[in-house]
Amino acid sequence: MGAGKRKTGLQRQLSPAHVWSIAFGCIIGWGAFVNPGKKFLPNSGVDGTAIAMLAGALVMIVIAFTYAYMVPRYPKAGGEFTFAKACLGRKTAFLCGWFLMAAYLTNVPMNSTAIGLIVDGLDGGSDILKWGFRYEVAGFDVWCGEMVLAAGVLLLFGWLNIIGVKKAGVIQTLLASMLALSVVILSIAALVSASADAANLSPVWGFDKTAAMAANATTDTIACYAHVGRQGVVTAILATFAITPWAFVGFETIPQAAEEFRFSYSKVMLIMTVAILFGAFVYIANNYVAAIAVREWPDKVMAGEWVLLCAAENMLGVSGKILLGIAVSSAVLSGIMGFYLASSRLMFSMAREGYLPEVFARIDERYGTPRNAILFCILISLSGPVLGREALGWFVDMSAIGASVGFFFTSLSCLHTMKDRGEGTLLLRMIAFAGAAFSILFVILQLVPIPGLPGVHYGKESYIMLLVWIVLGSVFLMRLQKQNK
Repeated sequence: MGAGKRKTGLQRQLSPAHVWSIAFGCIIGWGAFVNPGKKFLPNSGVDGTAIAMLAGALVMIVIAFTYAYMVPRYPKAGGEFTFAKACLGRKTAFLCGWFLMAAYLTNVPMNSTAIGLIVDGLDGGSDILKWGFRYEVAGFDVWCGEMVLAAGVLLLFGWLNIIGVKKAGVIQTLLASMLALSVVILSIAALVSASADAANLSPVWGFDKTAAMAANATTDTIACYAHVGRQGVVTAILATFAITPWAFVGFETIPQAAEEFRFSYSKVMLIMTVAILFGAFVYIANNYVAAIAVREWPDKVMAGEWVLLCAAENMLGVSGKILLGIAVSSAVLSGIMGFYLASSRLMFSMAREGYLPEVFARIDERYGTPRNAILFCILISLSGPVLGREALGWFVDMSAIGASVGFFFTSLSCLHTMKDRGEGTLLLRMIAFAGAAFSILFVILQLVPIPGLPGVHYGKESYIMLLVWIVLGSVFLMRLQKQNK
């Protein structure tokens, strides 16, 4: 087919179930299973995490109203980038798209590094992937066996995205369903298991992990370091609420595939809401299970153990480990699949509008997918198994910033569109203003060190990565403007 007849649009093949599974799979990744012991329980406890996640879910649902308003009016791939270009101008659109690329592109390689950790946590000390050559990056051991497995998974799921979005959607739906079902079973087990005890939930607002470790505290003495009083409770809630953009990043991937919906756009709000609520349930349930089934969870937190795995094994033995393995594997694989789709559609849209090289805007004649954009995403993702988890963590910290930037510009675009078209209710305007305000609040919490909220804002390396990304974007924008002139 000649260049003049080349396909420029995507095929409509995604059902509501496919789109829900993409959003839910992107929201829930490895972090939902490891962070109960790493962040949520020590920082916020069971109660603080539950309140923070419910509040975060409510904020995301508020922001989702602006997406639901914008998608039917701009039903093209690109989501927030497309909204910003239509409403706020080319430079603003580039800024929005550039930060979204950081949010999406980093999540695929980060999820890939979890594959080796899953096997390592479940193989009972057999170390079946620790073979071949080994080296260290930022204190993290990278083994050849882990690299081979992770690279194989990345290539397989990249290929599945290339050969058709419908096939990818079916597999994504299966993975998301297995993830949700596994978490439900673990939650039911926590309610009926003899190993579960409500007394284990204390300290319900978390504790000062740094002070406790410095004093060699144990579970029996952890109450001395618990978050108490009004300030302690507020600190506990904000510590997790501040990272909810990271926790829920993924629901906004739905507009990225707007050109591929084969259903009414009126269903977008319902799909987003269900995905967000399912995500909140998984975060809260995993945190609850990790605490109630492990009496000495503070000891395990300070020792850096996988607390949720210990809880599953305490309740159900080997079956618990297998069930958790199914859940976390489904989360990781669905995250890889979903962010492949979101990243490639964003790149496709930006290239089609002249922001990225035209090669990324080409549609595969056979499968109707943006093949070159997906191939680039695969290439970038293969850096994950090579660099290791710790180094990539610096990049992934930008995910929450990228999501917050997308939320902000979608809210502004919503306000602009309502004013320009003379439509929209007062309630929707208030929602859009609230979405913009919350987006700014999230950015402040992530970038500005606030006393009493340790571990919420960026670390030094992440600030450097953010600065580098901004500089690269500025250089790219200047070259783009020069070319356009």
